[in-house]
Amino acid sequence: QVQLVESGGGLVHPGGSLRLSCAASGSVFSIDVMGWYRQAPGKQRELVAVVNRGGSTNYGDSVKGRFTISRDNTRNTVYLQMNSLKSEDTAVYYCNGVRVAPSPASYWGQGTQVTVSS
Repeated sequence: QVQLVESGGGLVHPGGSLRLSCAASGSVFSIDVMGWYRQAPGKQRELVAVVNRGGSTNYGDSVKGRFTISRDNTRNTVYLQMNSLKSEDTAVYYCNGVRVAPSPASYWGQGTQVTVSS
């Protein structure tokens, strides 16, 4: 089993920055891909950014150039640096960990609220 705990959410003005953290515990050696997803009220959960064990990244179109995902394997932690925040970035942000093999599994954190408002 893997446990994921997010932190760093809060209220920020448009144009501001926040950094989210996700600390993994448990069978972390089995996690191949870690990432962030978000869900705004009335909308489906969407990809924000993912990073694999080797450091390759992928971003959702709406955050490219503004958000940066990074992974510290020694600390079993993944970060999401969010710059130039917009009101449409307001959502609950969820950390996700995926094990590809031998038995595929997906783990989720409890979520952290990010609100961008003046």
